Amino acid sequence: MAMKKLAIACILLLCLSVMPAMAQENDTATNVTNATATATPPAEPTVAETATPIPTEAKFRVGPTVTLRPVNDVINKSQDGLVELYMYNPTVNTVTLTADVQVSVPSGIHVYGAGFGSGGAAGTVAGTFTVPPGATRTININIKSERTGTFTVHFTGLYWPGADKDAFQQISLTHPITVKEPSPNPLDPKPTDGGKKELPYTYIIAGCLAVIAIVVIAMVLRKPPKTEVVIEEE
Repeated sequence: MAMKKLAIACILLLCLSVMPAMAQENDTATNVTNATATATPPAEPTVAETATPIPTEAKFRVGPTVTLRPVNDVINKSQDGLVELYMYNPTVNTVTLTADVQVSVPSGIHVYGAGFGSGGAAGTVAGTFTVPPGATRTININIKSERTGTFTVHFTGLYWPGADKDAFQQISLTHPITVKEPSPNPLDPKPTDGGKKELPYTYIIAGCLAVIAIVVIAMVLRKPPKTEVVIEEE
């Protein structure tokens, strides 16, 4: 009986010593499992987005100058009617000035100018011109006539910054033209050159005779030199 009790006591002690070891092993396994479950994934790299630049609107910082200036409104054999189209685009602007001008005249009146071309209707010409920033441009518009009288010439036009045609501005001019004498070559696009009028031959001959007469009179009026006589006494 004593041996049985001793054996039972040894078995109990062995069981008591094994149970803490098993409990510790279970705790370790639980901790490993929990650590694996709560592991954080690696952070993904962020990509910075580049902002798309907003295109700037084409506009004038300072308003340009676009004017039509009548220079000569009388036509005769020696001169044409003349109107100037003056354009100035200030340097502070960063866009090109574009101007579209149209000229309408009655029948018998002809308009010529550098950059102008005949339009679809009779008596109408039009031209498109560009002026970069900091530049000026002057277009001479010559007007010729086939007949005398007083006529009215109409100038209309638009100008705008760069390619922004929605920002256009208007210009206009109505001016009378008096034709005292028909132009010598109304269909010639070159400006009429009045030139210097040739003097008639009678004026040339009279001028030559006047010069000769002046020379002769000067020679007659010229006094002869005095001659001094010296008498020596012995």
